Amino acid sequence: MDIRKLQRAIVDGLEDIKAQDIKVFNTTHLTELFDRVIVASGTSNRQTKALANSVREKVKEAGGDIISTEGEDIGEWVLVDCGDAVVHILQPALRQYYNLEEIWGDKPVHLKLANTSGFSGARPSEPMDDEDEDEIGHAAPVAAKKPAVKRAVKQVVKQAVKQPAAKTAAKPAAARKTTAKPAAAKHAAAPARKSPARRSAAK
Repeated sequence: MDIRKLQRAIVDGLEDIKAQDIKVFNTTHLTELFDRVIVASGTSNRQTKALANSVREKVKEAGGDIISTEGEDIGEWVLVDCGDAVVHILQPALRQYYNLEEIWGDKPVHLKLANTSGFSGARPSEPMDDEDEDEIGHAAPVAAKKPAVKRAVKQVVKQAVKQPAAKTAAKPAAARKTTAKPAAAKHAAAPARKSPARRSAAK
């Protein structure tokens, strides 16, 4: 499926359910695993699930395939794997914390949004390559994908989607661990302090 047609179907699905801050990034220069990463925000668990469902429907209507969907049971971060495009739908706090734009966002795609006058992923003043144009021009051929590596990387992403709070929860746990050390050291040192008393009693 043509990547421009696929990304258009995804964005249309997101717009239908009023996704916030839709960003589209070209990742062909970063990885051979997929050609686009699309990030959007949903304000609630219910909306993120509805957005994921809308994306699936629009992609199927356009003739594309859905590989898998992860994170719908929780709804804080839902990933829709559309093959050559991966869609991340996050609630705003998680999106800000994980900052996926920092990982994938160095090459935003100009994509006109139906319900706004702006662009997704890039400002009008930013340069746009022919490869990034939506529904005009011809995209450069993409290197062959590596299925085994692709599956491995997607598995890591899926694990993060299933446990989005693990990263934040790790900080208090680490703090508890460090505070436990002095107590353990104190407990371990207690027999040493008692040993002189024992020696005097023995005398």
